Amino acid sequence: MKVISDNTKTNNEFVTKVETKLENDKAYKLFIKAESLRNNNEFKLSIVEYLKSIFLDRNNPQTMLGIAIAYKNTQNFEKAIKYFEKAKDLCPDNFEIYYNLGITQLVLNMPEKAVKNLQKAIMLDRGHLNAQVQLAIAHELMHETDMALSIYQKIIEDNPSFLVAYNHKAALLMSLEKYTEAAGLFNAILKINPDFYRAYLGIALCFDKLHRVQDAIRYYNKYIAVKPNAINAKRILQRLKELKDNKYQTRMPDYLSLI
Repeated sequence: MKVISDNTKTNNEFVTKVETKLENDKAYKLFIKAESLRNNNEFKLSIVEYLKSIFLDRNNPQTMLGIAIAYKNTQNFEKAIKYFEKAKDLCPDNFEIYYNLGITQLVLNMPEKAVKNLQKAIMLDRGHLNAQVQLAIAHELMHETDMALSIYQKIIEDNPSFLVAYNHKAALLMSLEKYTEAAGLFNAILKINPDFYRAYLGIALCFDKLHRVQDAIRYYNKYIAVKPNAINAKRILQRLKELKDNKYQTRMPDYLSLI
């Protein structure tokens, strides 16, 4: 008796594998095209290609990350978070996912959630200074100023040339009306980088708030000398005139908006 072999199942499996490979190849090509568009700041066009790729392959975390970043750059933050979360599910140990998700949550004033993701990002890359700064900012938004100050200080101690931390800490101290300490930090910035012109303004504003009029005038002048066409130059020149005319209490400057 002749036995006829039934190859239906085997053939179906082969066809399925071929179709899957072709779909994956097409998805990858679409992903590469989307990445190229995003890298050229063509964010809306890149989103179209990312979505085509995702339709064919929903398991590529880099595609999810790419479209999330594209949405973030188009300021569609809710969709950005949606795809960052999908990327995180697919790849739970990727620094870039947690870092960008945390920043996006900060933009949407969700500091509690941002803290968790930024902490995870720092665990994955302990040397990433911007992630540490963003974590401090999240604590600021939660009104946990002591924690924010301690993070900034730790960054400064470990990385004494990283001026971003000095600047953020000084601005926070000013918001707490600790003008003498803030002026000291701005002065430290100038010792490291004399071309960091905003530090002149920071010192001037601190002295202004401390009623040290002549010192305030001197540093306002220093700032105007290096940034005569600054967007805030007109307001500062007006403040200089008020100080020189002994009208100290007239329209005290909103210091944080000027820095």
